[in-house]
Amino acid sequence: MLYHAYELQRAWLSGASALASMGAEALSNPYLPVGYMGFGQVGASALEVFAHAAAPRGKPAFGIDFVEVAGEPCAVEEATVVNRPFGDLKRFTREGLPEDVPKLLIVAPMSGHYATLLRGTVRRMVESCEVYVTDWADAKTVPLSEGRFDLDDYIDYLIEFLEHIGPQKNGLGAHMMAVCQPSVPALAATAIMGAQEHPCRPATLTMMGGPIDTRESPTTVNDVAMDRPIEWFRNTVIATVPMQHRGAGRRVYPGFLQLAGFMSMNLGQHILSHYEMFKHLTVGDEDSAQATKDFYDEYRSVCDMTAEFYLQTVEEVFQEHSLAKGTFTHRGEPVDLSAIRDTALLAIEGERDDISGIGQTKAALTLATGLAKSKKQYLLAEGAGHYGIFNGSRWRTKIAPAAEAFMARHGKTKA
Repeated sequence: MLYHAYELQRAWLSGASALASMGAEALSNPYLPVGYMGFGQVGASALEVFAHAAAPRGKPAFGIDFVEVAGEPCAVEEATVVNRPFGDLKRFTREGLPEDVPKLLIVAPMSGHYATLLRGTVRRMVESCEVYVTDWADAKTVPLSEGRFDLDDYIDYLIEFLEHIGPQKNGLGAHMMAVCQPSVPALAATAIMGAQEHPCRPATLTMMGGPIDTRESPTTVNDVAMDRPIEWFRNTVIATVPMQHRGAGRRVYPGFLQLAGFMSMNLGQHILSHYEMFKHLTVGDEDSAQATKDFYDEYRSVCDMTAEFYLQTVEEVFQEHSLAKGTFTHRGEPVDLSAIRDTALLAIEGERDDISGIGQTKAALTLATGLAKSKKQYLLAEGAGHYGIFNGSRWRTKIAPAAEAFMARHGKTKA
């Protein structure tokens, strides 16, 4: 019933958004006298804000046509190189990129948003790397016939993607960068491949704002997971996909619930952002208003997660802390983090991160007991919140250069 109620609300809001958009256009029409009355521009701005907030959203496109390198625009080519039911592997290359540049796998979170949330991450890294991105599928679009997808499958996908990218010319595997939640499966995959001495194990692993050990500086997100038993999540937030979708009958954690949770955490800030957008529109500052629109177009574009992946993540990562405690398993086999012996690790945290607290990602450096200290590095991004770790000016000018230097330093030899 939860999903059906949401679909009814979405249908109503879609119609209301269309009517509000028509009203905004009418009040802004220079041929209509009402537009010249005192309330015309104010009314049009208010309706435009509502229309934008209520509009339905699908999967956004990356839309990276070019990047600027040394002051010159360089065309970017996007291609899907691996198709899998629950996620594809995309590749981004730019014009003029040397053949011997590092290959970087950016692991996008499967946490309610599409991989396009990392558009700024990809745009910056494609300046210096051949970039690959995990493009996870919306679970409601995957037919039941494709089977289940859980944390074990996620790890298998990462290993498969690294195998597809293959070893680089220097004999090392690709570099890997995990943004937020996938730091856990990325670290586990690195340990599994390390134990096997897999030829495609990553040369470096950069973890950004990841919940490796959520006992360190717990946040509101961590508290919610700890305050309720796993059965509460199973019985309360898991829904069945309605018949109108390709994944009809699949049990999922709906993306709209994840979005509602994130919005409620900083509700005052979101209200203020929309009020600022309203003020920009009333004075004709379209550029500033568009910047807010662009952010929320991406932020409100959400997708569903399979129930088994979501529940396993909540239990293993946020409740049992199994990776940090050394009890995490993959396909029934223990994952030994001490098996990471030649993959250099970089842990990046944001000073103002309200999703993954300070110390949660850094814990990976302590847990990798088989790795030399010289292959471990920690970066605390001053003033950065969770989103600012991988997008925005701090990311472009401070964090990304540090990650590039780390990959260059540890991408030459395995020893």
